[in-house]
Amino acid sequence: METNSIRPLGRHPSLQPLSREHHFSLLLCWKIRKGLEQAIEVKRLQDYIIYLWENQIAEHFDIEERLILPILGEEHVGVIRARKEHRLLRRLFLTPVYTYKTINRIEETLEKHIRFEERELFPLVQETASLEDWQKLESVHNDDVVEIIWKDEFWK
Repeated sequence: METNSIRPLGRHPSLQPLSREHHFSLLLCWKIRKGLEQAIEVKRLQDYIIYLWENQIAEHFDIEERLILPILGEEHVGVIRARKEHRLLRRLFLTPVYTYKTINRIEETLEKHIRFEERELFPLVQETASLEDWQKLESVHNDDVVEIIWKDEFWK
């Protein structure tokens, strides 16, 4: 039986580190869900979330805003959506005192945002980017993306 399936476009090597960071952020969402299911103390969840924000996610947003989003242009509907979601997520991550509601909102918003970028935004960027765009991205973001180790494995 013959099928006419279209294979998904592979990630350009310059986007792969950002996609790996998305993977680790999706793991964060999973860990948050596990923590919420187990009614883990808010402070333990908050400490982990803030650490990831400060050591990975904030820089990730900065790279996307400086180097990825301009490829499509500021008026592009996907760029407008991504910037709006980044603003909301920044406010949530930087909330001084977390509650279970704050943590749940971070998890839900972050997961939806990542799915949007991976399924809709990155494929458009990949089709549009120039060699110069890829070179700029490669100059600031390398392949050394690793999962952050956290001693308090509340999700287990």
